[in-house]
Amino acid sequence: MTIRKLLLPLTGTAAGEAALSTALMIANIWNAHVTALHVRVDSRDVAPLAGEGLSGAMIEEMMSATEKESTDRAHAVHNMFDTFVAAHNVVLGPGHFKSETATASFATITGREEDLVAQQARLADLTVVPHPEAGEDVSSSDALHAVLFDSGRPVLIAPQKTPKTIGTRVCLAWNGTAESASAVLAALPWMQRAEAVRILTSDEYHRRGPQAADLLAYLALHGITADVVTFRGIDRDVGAGMLKATHDFGADLLAMGAYSHSRLRQLILGGVTRHVLEKSDLPVMMNR
Repeated sequence: MTIRKLLLPLTGTAAGEAALSTALMIANIWNAHVTALHVRVDSRDVAPLAGEGLSGAMIEEMMSATEKESTDRAHAVHNMFDTFVAAHNVVLGPGHFKSETATASFATITGREEDLVAQQARLADLTVVPHPEAGEDVSSSDALHAVLFDSGRPVLIAPQKTPKTIGTRVCLAWNGTAESASAVLAALPWMQRAEAVRILTSDEYHRRGPQAADLLAYLALHGITADVVTFRGIDRDVGAGMLKATHDFGADLLAMGAYSHSRLRQLILGGVTRHVLEKSDLPVMMNR
């Protein structure tokens, strides 16, 4: 098992550079290819507003403004990509299965971001998503939720600042669910090369399913030695307790299942996934 292709959806430059840097760190580890993808807004999407009492001239003006804003954003993102890869001597190209170095390419398509990103992610080993920007509600991160729910592939949320290392000390959050089992599968190549691996479990977090001891035996069959730590929530917040446990271990990668409950329930009530998405300062790999 290895990582050969990464997808990096870029919608802006504020958090995009840290995500690009993180994606290229991963690509350098695995000699993988990074496809940076910018989805432009289709100005025709404002046309349905014509039925809301707006005149044809007003709709045309809105479409023109949308097109200009979309073009400006696309240029800014592409310039950021070009500047970064030039400064870091990144090899540009389509990549190759015998490649002995990381490669990168940039693509722009037009349409609905959540649909197109999820579709493209289905043929990527890992999708790296920029951290939700300051002040942005995590529930509005369309690309993140699209990959989690509609791609069938793991997603890694980049921290706001580029990490110094990634994947040398791995924490795996385990609660016995199908989602956490998917996280184990995605994390196997990372754990096999890591210096240390720790399983995080909690009575407040665990659901019906195999226990941490069962996971230890499973990982041993893959040549992975790990230890187990049982953590507690902080002020009844399981997510805060989990992040503290990762910091205590000095982890530079956390793998976990996402949304053990329904997405709607999580967004209304909060939950472990939401807390980790909002508060984590290390790379977090999530699976559904």
